[in-house]
Amino acid sequence: MSKIFIILLTAIFLFTNISLAETQSFNSWLTSFKLTAEKSGISKKVIEDVLTDARFLPKVIEYDRYQPEFYEDTFTYIKKRSTKKKIRDGLKLYKKEKSLIDKVENEFNVEKELLLALMGIETNFGKYLGKMDIISSLATLSYDKRRSEFFTKELLILLRLVDQNLINKDILFGSWAGAFGNFQFMPRTIRNYAIDYDNNKMIELKKTHDSFASAANYLKSIGWKKNQPCYMKIELKKNIPDKYLNSSARNIKNKRKMNFFKKYIHNFENLKFKNNINSAIIIPDKDIIPGSKSLSPAYLIFENYEKILNWNRSLRFALAVCTLKDNFKNEI
Repeated sequence: MSKIFIILLTAIFLFTNISLAETQSFNSWLTSFKLTAEKSGISKKVIEDVLTDARFLPKVIEYDRYQPEFYEDTFTYIKKRSTKKKIRDGLKLYKKEKSLIDKVENEFNVEKELLLALMGIETNFGKYLGKMDIISSLATLSYDKRRSEFFTKELLILLRLVDQNLINKDILFGSWAGAFGNFQFMPRTIRNYAIDYDNNKMIELKKTHDSFASAANYLKSIGWKKNQPCYMKIELKKNIPDKYLNSSARNIKNKRKMNFFKKYIHNFENLKFKNNINSAIIIPDKDIIPGSKSLSPAYLIFENYEKILNWNRSLRFALAVCTLKDNFKNEI
């Protein structure tokens, strides 16, 4: 028997044992979680119906550890998500659902271009809703130590929504992180902002009416301001103090009136927006992309940009959404 074959057999044996141990540990956690769910007021029937087939998904852990927001440079990330094809597909959807989308825009005071941009980036206009078992995904991430508390709460919220007959458990398939529907709502977002817009007593976020209205309601509720800018690309001077440079989406610091930053920006006079509004500076590649320049790329961001960060805490995601939104505005 060759050494290579022995090594291969040993690796298979070790992997099998690790997988078996992980599954046993997860099943033990699941038993404990069912008791937690019951104590929180969720019915035994729903707990058994929904959680009985929950299983540990190793792939979910892989996805959690590697996300494009953390590895792609800004130029690549935005380019991939604001293509001409993306715009064509969005215009096609808008033409088909024009009356509904216009109605939602007027009722919630949220631009249709923004709604199309979010849906286009999240699910390619409903074409990629995700095929992962959301219950198993949330259970896996709840069991995992990295963000256990957050995902435990999300799983409990989702179980409660099923218990209240607001969500159909049989269609709970979506992203690896537990997001669901055309706009990829997490359970907490469904609970807080989703709307039964067609009044059929069920929230159906994979359907156009409920999903567009729910997305618009969310944006309106968190303070989106229609016809206000998201960001402007800028060229920074070397004299800008480091304290004004934000490279994290978690906490945008040192906001100032736009005119304050004039002395630090080469192309300030060419910026089209004239109102002296609150702003901040971000350098999205810094601390993420190895070898990236400290001062480039750089963007002046505004209040609306930070609202998109509420949707997804990624500097690149918010830039891509706002870019695609502006591209739609030039076409509609």
